[in-house]
Amino acid sequence: MSYLLGLDVSTTATKAVLVDENGAVVGTGAAEYPFETPQPLWSEQDPALWWEGTKTAIGAALGGIDKAEVAGIGLTGQMHGMVLLDSAGKVIRPAILWNDQRTAEECDEIRNRVGFERLLSITGNDALTGFTAPKLLWTRNHEPDLWSKAAHMLLPKDYVRFRLTGALATDAADAAGTLLLDLAGRSWSGQILADLEIPAGLLPQVFEGPEITGRLGEAAAGDVGLPSGTPVVAGGGDQAANAVGVGAVRPGDIALSLGTSGVVFATTDRPVVESRGLVHAFCHAVPGRWHNMGVMLSAAGSLRWLRDAIAPTEQFSRLSEEAAGAGPGADGLLFLPYLSGERAPHPDPLARAAFVGLTLRHNRAHLVRAVMEGVAFGLRDGLDLMKAAGLSGVNRIRASGGGVRSPLWRQILADVLEADIVTVSTAEGAAYGAALLAGVAAGWFESVEEAADTFVTEESVTSPDDEIDRYREAHSRYRDLYPALAPTFHSLI
Repeated sequence: MSYLLGLDVSTTATKAVLVDENGAVVGTGAAEYPFETPQPLWSEQDPALWWEGTKTAIGAALGGIDKAEVAGIGLTGQMHGMVLLDSAGKVIRPAILWNDQRTAEECDEIRNRVGFERLLSITGNDALTGFTAPKLLWTRNHEPDLWSKAAHMLLPKDYVRFRLTGALATDAADAAGTLLLDLAGRSWSGQILADLEIPAGLLPQVFEGPEITGRLGEAAAGDVGLPSGTPVVAGGGDQAANAVGVGAVRPGDIALSLGTSGVVFATTDRPVVESRGLVHAFCHAVPGRWHNMGVMLSAAGSLRWLRDAIAPTEQFSRLSEEAAGAGPGADGLLFLPYLSGERAPHPDPLARAAFVGLTLRHNRAHLVRAVMEGVAFGLRDGLDLMKAAGLSGVNRIRASGGGVRSPLWRQILADVLEADIVTVSTAEGAAYGAALLAGVAAGWFESVEEAADTFVTEESVTSPDDEIDRYREAHSRYRDLYPALAPTFHSLI
């Protein structure tokens, strides 16, 4: 038997999955860790946590197998983070994460230096606070002593790659989230780097998702319990790898991720750029493919926040059962899920969450239902933006993430998005997709498409019911809330 290992370096945990030649997950491991918010709007993490988490997660996933039978390692993880190393390869400051919102002034600086239209035409995206390029400029502007020591910049999963192999490398999908990549050319943009005065030598080499970027070094092999020389594959940013893991690998395939953040993901055969930059346009982990992505920052994370705030000992399944009794529309209660600011359709780090319409008749079940529906409305906003940019034929959406374990939430999504919500045989998402990319590099498959066709099958289908019209009306009211409340949000700093 031969195996593939997928490693997901996420914001809250590093997860490993071991996949056998039949596509079955035969081992899993995870190591949780915190992140820090040293100031309002800031979000940072010590990269050493990812490496310690990697060792723990791999050890748990491997179990008692013959370690020499691991044919390859695929990497995925949180996008947009900034890890700075000095010339000796040492981390010089905590990583600034994807959900950090400190860089609004640097985003303006990027637009002024590059020009909005030119920025959009090259990178496919507007300058947003979560992206990596604004973080680089913030460090240069606010921490010049540290900036002068910076020799290399890596994304979070690529720091783990560096510890595994010594290679300074990334993949096209993750690199596209830096705002420094030529989207069509799938390589670093010399024009953007020149405009922003960022040295090209700071950046790692860009590979395609299923390419080998290096091999496990002797010291790292001893740390993770695998033979030195084991190939490590480029992989992809978490959403691109998740799309591979659920089989959204061909043009027209749609995926939805309902985790801490929420994503609607559409695979394309060319770069498709929304005219205002409100929808992300990135490279896919599949060579020759791109994708559009509508992102909301607090999706299932909104429900976790509510549970922790009002019912910390309650199971999510119990809360979902209660919410089913509240009925569609939650008796007129609406929830804006902007707990961490927002990206699509409102790229506003100062956006805030809100319950609107509370009355004495509302109880815990209504609050939970309103959160579920508000998240679905936010995902619908992203989907509508992609439709306006040219996406058509959305009638089946492959869904993954902890939130879709709830039958009620799947039904709400089907009704709000007006599409079948399909779950698939693979529950490990991004880590599983990273393993499939490693399988292509190992010669198990000729292409990523073949890997997905072989190992990913559809399971349940949740179709829209007769609540579509009611949810259209509720969504219209939901969309009125942000413009009305934004001045108040912005006054609360």
